[in-house]
Amino acid sequence: MKERLTKNQTTELEPSPNKPILCVQNLGRIIEKSWMWSNLSFQLFAGEQVAVVGASGSGKSLLLRALAGLDPVQAGQIIFQGQPINSYFMPTYRSQIIYLHQRPALWEGTVEENLQQVYRLAVHRHQVYNRELILNYLHLLQKTPEFLQRPVSALSGGEAQIVAFLRALQLSPSVLLLDEPTASLDAITAQSLEALVTVWQNEQPYRAYFWTSHDPTQLERVTNRQITLKEKD
Repeated sequence: MKERLTKNQTTELEPSPNKPILCVQNLGRIIEKSWMWSNLSFQLFAGEQVAVVGASGSGKSLLLRALAGLDPVQAGQIIFQGQPINSYFMPTYRSQIIYLHQRPALWEGTVEENLQQVYRLAVHRHQVYNRELILNYLHLLQKTPEFLQRPVSALSGGEAQIVAFLRALQLSPSVLLLDEPTASLDAITAQSLEALVTVWQNEQPYRAYFWTSHDPTQLERVTNRQITLKEKD
């Protein structure tokens, strides 16, 4: 039996290659008294790179937020490592299934202080800030170590997204939910971030991700299958 994540356990769990990391069963979400999507079922397996596609307003972000346990659903269930997500201690679950979006919230202070701050949260206190790992990631992003001393108040929107990425990746999540993660980045930085996600996944090949993007050529580069959400009737 798969041990579930508890309040004091945030170790990344390696899934069985024959069993899904996430299993979505007949999921449904109501917005303004109508179904945004319903009877949505799919599975996510180790190593997968999945595009979530659909017309504007089809609920792609809402789906990712539901998978992260951030929004309620009105039908169906989400199962992680064989257990319904409501059986987990949610802060711990969200450290393994991390949602990254276009407008991240950052604490006041420097970039490095933001990266260190997460380890003061109770759920992460058993972990240690790894500066060498962060410097390796910054190198991939073509950023110098001085970037860590930048005050977040002086960051551009794209730079804030980079900080949010680093803050998430250092926690070694099993699944990333990437919601237009390069929307505020120039083309070169966007490709660097794509490369960083590849490195993150290759560090532990059972890691997986979902990715939304308005750029179909990007999705062709970074994903190997897709889930399509249909427009509301």
